[in-house]
Amino acid sequence: MGMHKDQGAGSRADCHDRPILSYGHRVRIAHVTDCYLPRTGGIETQVRALAMQQVAAGHDVRILTATPGTHIRSGVEVIDGIPISRITARLPGDLPIHPRTRHHVVQALREHPVDIVHVHVGVISPFAWGAIRAARELSIPTLVTVHGIWGPIASPGYRLSDVVSKWSKWGVQVSAVSDIAASKIAAALPGLQDVLILPNGIDPASWKLPARNHDAATLNLVTVMRLAPRKRTLPLLKIIQAAQDRIGTNPHLLLRLVGDGPERSRAESFVRQHDLGSLVSFTGRLDHGGIREVFAMSDVYVQPSIKESFGLAALEARSSGLPVIARSQTGTTQFIRDRCEGLLAATDSGMADAIATLAKDRALLAQLTEHNRENAPEQSWPRVLIRVDEAYARTLHLD
Repeated sequence: MGMHKDQGAGSRADCHDRPILSYGHRVRIAHVTDCYLPRTGGIETQVRALAMQQVAAGHDVRILTATPGTHIRSGVEVIDGIPISRITARLPGDLPIHPRTRHHVVQALREHPVDIVHVHVGVISPFAWGAIRAARELSIPTLVTVHGIWGPIASPGYRLSDVVSKWSKWGVQVSAVSDIAASKIAAALPGLQDVLILPNGIDPASWKLPARNHDAATLNLVTVMRLAPRKRTLPLLKIIQAAQDRIGTNPHLLLRLVGDGPERSRAESFVRQHDLGSLVSFTGRLDHGGIREVFAMSDVYVQPSIKESFGLAALEARSSGLPVIARSQTGTTQFIRDRCEGLLAATDSGMADAIATLAKDRALLAQLTEHNRENAPEQSWPRVLIRVDEAYARTLHLD
């Protein structure tokens, strides 16, 4: 494919007349994300994994972020063999915001020319949106991936910003990680070009576990989440309580809650106040190996969030063989179908019913488990990389 030889303001060097081929031409890619390592949230984890996969495929990749590093606050450092340009300002709580984002990103892209800028945004991503302006100033093809669900506050906010700035007419290609997330974008911005679907990727083999025998006396549940209101920690505890009430005394439920966050103390207090100590165990935050160990002793994964644009932890659990119980309004439906890879519910009461169903109907539990063990999810990295390559080619054509 053609490369940019000069990325000065308002200039474009030769056209991108050859498409990006999967695992083919070396492409210079800049990923832009407000948050990155050492932070390890969902977007940061997925951007890191995508960048590493692209490097392994032979591409030239770098990261631009507003997150300070562990060893350097601003400047360039290399992690995982990938250059990371940290464009930071000293703000309370190290917020990933910079008052001169566009200026500094323009400078970084002139110093290290790229063929495409891939911007990753959540619901609110001020650094990323400033970087989009910088990329357009340099006429660099830009793909924007939305990793969140635009809700009743975000949707009108983005609609208003588009009325003011006409950003949907800037020539960027927009994508989302799930059909549900894409539908929210399309509804908020009806004049936008097609929203592509770029799911998160995973290495299913790294999560696959040996078969285990289910304990008829206990249904072992697990969830992996940041303990914060948005993830609905307290509603999950109420769901577990309601499910045990539906079941009676046999079988017994045991939820292992993996993760940490600002709502942990409230969740632990709730467990004590409602005498749920025999039903809920807090493991704290665990690494990949620790999560695998918990999955290995679990029967079902439970995801209570209603604002999940994708649900990477649920995909990891599904890859390990666990059936997933989740709300039907989320991006988790991208890889969980009702009574195929798990059970979907429209309400919290429905989730309690689903837990009770699998506690009593062990034949259905075995059927769902066998299906997940025998069928790897479609969101494996080789397939996702092809989707990303196709999105890059579409972005170059749009540009």
